[in-house]
Amino acid sequence: MILNGLSARLALLRRSRTVAMVGASNKTTRPSYFVFSYLRTHRVLEVTPINPALAEIDGIKAFPTLTAYAAERGAPDIVDVFRKPSEAAAVAREAVAVGAKAIWFQYGVIDPEAIRIADEGGLDVVVDRCIKVESARFDGGLSVGGFNSGLVTARRFRPLESEPMGRHAR
Repeated sequence: MILNGLSARLALLRRSRTVAMVGASNKTTRPSYFVFSYLRTHRVLEVTPINPALAEIDGIKAFPTLTAYAAERGAPDIVDVFRKPSEAAAVAREAVAVGAKAIWFQYGVIDPEAIRIADEGGLDVVVDRCIKVESARFDGGLSVGGFNSGLVTARRFRPLESEPMGRHAR
């Protein structure tokens, strides 16, 4: 079933405990690393990286495939997909084969065939949404920038370039 509504995504996150993140990266500037790190530290979800090129990310064992993950840990509740749209159908097939309950296609990972495979395979399907953003939305940690800075202010800060030279020159 394709989950379009906010309440459906909230229900999916609330009933889920495990996330297998396909395409997780250990490069700290990549969106997949940011999402992996956020979910690992801010939610009750157990996030595991799926990447054949890595042994681990931040001390968390990585698996080369969903099949290898499922053989050791059982089927994940959610398969979070950080892959090119052209690779999404193969991920969807593997997610169905291992018995995942849901598949979450991140922003920009839109492939009609992958969506059809997952939907027909009985998975709950979320498309073109970020699991980190949705988690933060439901946990009260989402600000306009997509993260909670912890700073509460109505003051607008000027860019450093617009500061008068004499102010910091002392």
